[in-house]
Amino acid sequence: MATSIITPSLLSSIRTHPRLPPNTWYYIAGVTLSTINRPDEIPKVLRYALEKDANLDVNLSNSQHAPHQGSSKASEAEQQTTQIQALQIARRMREALIKSAPICGLPKAINALLSLKSATPPSLLDDPMGYSPTMRPVELYDMPSSQILHRGQGFFDRVYGKISKRVMGQMDRSGTEDLGVTARLMYGYILSNTNVLSAEESSYVLIAGLIPQDVNPQLKGHLKGAVNNGATVESVCAVRDIVIQICEASGMKTIGENAVGGWGWRGEVANL
Repeated sequence: MATSIITPSLLSSIRTHPRLPPNTWYYIAGVTLSTINRPDEIPKVLRYALEKDANLDVNLSNSQHAPHQGSSKASEAEQQTTQIQALQIARRMREALIKSAPICGLPKAINALLSLKSATPPSLLDDPMGYSPTMRPVELYDMPSSQILHRGQGFFDRVYGKISKRVMGQMDRSGTEDLGVTARLMYGYILSNTNVLSAEESSYVLIAGLIPQDVNPQLKGHLKGAVNNGATVESVCAVRDIVIQICEASGMKTIGENAVGGWGWRGEVANL
C-alpha cells in the first residue's frame, strides 16, 4: 500500500492558507493528487471539505448523511443549506477533475473521478441523463460546434493575451495541424465552459495540473493566464504554494537539470 500523503495537518494548512481564494482549496488539492497519480487520496480531501466547509457529518454512511448536530435537531433550513454547500463542493471537485483531463490525461481523470465517487454520498452525485450543471451534453448535441469553438477561442485569447495568435500558430505549425485542432477542441468543449468553475477558477485547475509535471514553458503561460482571467498575483502565488506543498509531501523535490531520473523538478518551479 502506498504511503499516505494527505494528513489532517496538511489539509488544515492548505485549507487555511491566508491568500488562497475562497472555495478553491479542495479542488486544487484533488487535481494535484490526480496529477501525481494518487487518486486514492482524493476521498480524504472530499470528506474534510464536506465536514469543514459544509458542516456535513462524514462519519455516517454514504446513504445516510446529515449536518452536524448538537443536543437539538438541526432545522430544515440548516439541512438545506448544508445540502447546497455539499453539492457545490462535490460538483466543483468533479468539474476540476474534468478540466484537468486536457492537462494531465484522461486516464488519470477517470481514476480520480471514480475514486471521488466512491466517497461521495449518493445525494451529491449527478445522475446520467439527468440535470447537468455544466450543460455540456446540451452543448455537444444541441448547439452549433462553431459557437462552442468560438467561445473556446475567446477563452484561449484571454489566457494568452497579445501572444495568443503566436501560441496557436506554433501549434498549427508543429508538424501536424491536428495539434491546433486538439487545442481548439479542448478549449472549446472543456476549458471555456464556466457554468461550474469560473475562468479564474479554471486557471487554478491548469496550474495545479502543470506544476507536478515539471513543464515550466506551459506553466509560465498559465500563471500569467490566471491573472488575465481575473486572479490577483497573490492568489496565483498561493495556489502555486499549496500545489508545491502537496507535491513535496508526496516526495517530490528539486533534482537538478542534469538528473538522469527521479521524482521532482529539474529547476525552480516557474513563478510570476
